[in-house]
Amino acid sequence: MKLVIATPLYPPEIGGPATYAHLLFEGLPAKDIEVELIKFSKVRHLPKCIRHYAYYRRVLKAAKNADAVLALDPVSVGLPALRAAKSAGKPFIVKIVGDYAWEQGQQRFGVTETLDEFVTMKHVPFPVRMLQRIQTHVARGAVRIIVPSDYLKSIVTKWGTSTSLSTSIPEDTIEVIYNAVSVQEIGTVPNAVEKLPRPLVVNVGRLVPWKHIDDVIDATAGIFGASLAIVGDGPEHATLAHRASEKLSGRAILTGALSHKDTLAVMKSADALVLNSSYEGLSHLLIEALWLGVPVIATKVGGNAEVITDNEDGLLVPAGDPPALAHTLALILSDKELRTRLSTRAKESAKRFGTETMLSATAQVLQNI
Repeated sequence: MKLVIATPLYPPEIGGPATYAHLLFEGLPAKDIEVELIKFSKVRHLPKCIRHYAYYRRVLKAAKNADAVLALDPVSVGLPALRAAKSAGKPFIVKIVGDYAWEQGQQRFGVTETLDEFVTMKHVPFPVRMLQRIQTHVARGAVRIIVPSDYLKSIVTKWGTSTSLSTSIPEDTIEVIYNAVSVQEIGTVPNAVEKLPRPLVVNVGRLVPWKHIDDVIDATAGIFGASLAIVGDGPEHATLAHRASEKLSGRAILTGALSHKDTLAVMKSADALVLNSSYEGLSHLLIEALWLGVPVIATKVGGNAEVITDNEDGLLVPAGDPPALAHTLALILSDKELRTRLSTRAKESAKRFGTETMLSATAQVLQNI
């Protein structure tokens, strides 16, 4: 089988799609699936409309000599890849790891509702409605949809029900395949992080509203002597930097974006890693933390409970509950025996997200279309 993979990111770019695309490119040939990657980075320098047309042409050229096209998101590469697959008369598959319309609505268009509320809303800002239409159109055009969690399957099946398209995505087209994560190569902890006093709390991810990093800053500030490293970049950088300076003077650093290897190194050095988001599809970060044996606190939202079993391989707290977060963080930092137990169990639990399991399941879906 010959497969074209349309990917929005690829190493050295960082992010879930980059990691996933690399694993497929390296692993699927052993399953008798030849892979050709079409990277969006090759056209990203072009103006917006032109870049998507240029990307469509690249995917179309590759698709003519392939058996199927797999897109790793439903909008930026998904729409041009769907059109290219149709033009070439080839089956189209899409991997969906989140709700792009909701994410953009939260960041740019004043949407404040949770994702679960959003997918049933009848009235949203016009630009968000257009993004909903695009991702729903792409999902409907796929012969198979791959999602990384049961939670995201429940979200995608609701796409279209709140728009004039009015019908949901058929469940039998959606396959749940847990993501695999590799942490074999670990880099170097930046000097500024090394110098922070212990215990060390680490937060990793895009600096966006639904990550609620402000509450992580406040929770860390309430623990005598604890420090915080925030890894990542995003629109809330300036706001969070100001808050960290006020609450944790000399005990916090925002590193900005780091390489994947160095991010893993910072995570491994943590006494506790916190993911305080109000939304997650299936977090690569949590899976990486399991592999590294890092004690984790995560919110009980989205796919997090499919990765973390509370009080076994990590601790779960309610979303939007700063006192619960502060209490749990104080507990885990004060109890070395608890951290050791969670760390040991985490490394065993991580085996559920092995590369071979993901590749075999993906190959089976592709070869049965």
